[in-house]
Amino acid sequence: MEGSAFAAIPEPEARPFVLADQINSETAKLKLEQVPTYQMSLNGVLIVDKPAGLTSHDVVNRVRRILGTRAVGHVGTLDPMATGVLPLVIGNLTRLAQFYTSGEKSYEGVIRFGFATDTYDRDGTPTAAPQPVRFSLDTLREWAARFRGVIEQLPPPFSAKKVDGVPAYKLARKQKEFTLRRVQVEVKEFEILGLDGERAQFRARVGSGTYLRSVAHDLGQQAGCGAHLESLRRTAVAEFSLAHAHTLEEVEAGARRGSARDLCVPPREILPALPFVTANEETLARIRSGRSVNLPELSRAKQVKVVDGRRELVAIASRVAGTLFHPKIVLAGNPPARTAKLSKPDPPYKGQGEPRDH
Repeated sequence: MEGSAFAAIPEPEARPFVLADQINSETAKLKLEQVPTYQMSLNGVLIVDKPAGLTSHDVVNRVRRILGTRAVGHVGTLDPMATGVLPLVIGNLTRLAQFYTSGEKSYEGVIRFGFATDTYDRDGTPTAAPQPVRFSLDTLREWAARFRGVIEQLPPPFSAKKVDGVPAYKLARKQKEFTLRRVQVEVKEFEILGLDGERAQFRARVGSGTYLRSVAHDLGQQAGCGAHLESLRRTAVAEFSLAHAHTLEEVEAGARRGSARDLCVPPREILPALPFVTANEETLARIRSGRSVNLPELSRAKQVKVVDGRRELVAIASRVAGTLFHPKIVLAGNPPARTAKLSKPDPPYKGQGEPRDH
């Protein structure tokens, strides 16, 4: 969301949950152009702690350069302002992206009250003069409770939602009038952790498609003084958390040492809802060639993960009948040459990058 009017917004004070916001955006972009390449073959899921100032696609490009492969995609777009958990699927494991299209996400962040912005976050232009903030923490928590559960939400005007086939952000940038439809989303958790003057710290856990920018904006309307999302840090996507995450510098250092594979999520921890079986060489050979196999120890499971030891996820197999399983997705072999659907550039958002679901 770079390129918007920062000058019109008062300088933000130091605030919690936003350590990565200290990274200068231009410096981050410069570092992106100076990344060395370390050629290696890698299939895995790598969780990056995305810094502020980079789009999700910037992170993909940097990891592509570090690993020397184009077979890198991201799961769940983060806007440049946001930091935190960004899962990357690499090599053959790009095929796992289909399992994470509706994954639950968790966040921590700061909502600033006193004025709204046109983008519903700090990178936008204020839409009105600042208003006094006059409510207590208890009152704010009462208002926040109204946003929990399954709610009807109006997406931000600067979003990827389409209007007659055109993304809303394109119309908003041209200052054209349009109407977005409310969508049903689920806010599983929304807790106000504290209130310090104009700023409220929060924690949230939401279903796919939820815009926390809209939650902040609507909460400001409830308060009668306006509000916008000032900072956002994603703490989890599905089973992946900050405990799995590595900085881009750590990824580069691992690639330099030839140990980038050690930074990937262990295959048995991927898709934890599916049971796993460690197959022998004969079974692995059949699965790699796309043939059905008998897995008697997992006769009650609908889908299973097939792993080769502790380091490789070979396939996702579906039960055909009884103990007979057929590989639904084979993750062995050479990585695909291109991953266009996963790694196409993020659509522009007031200049660069558009968040999908926050």
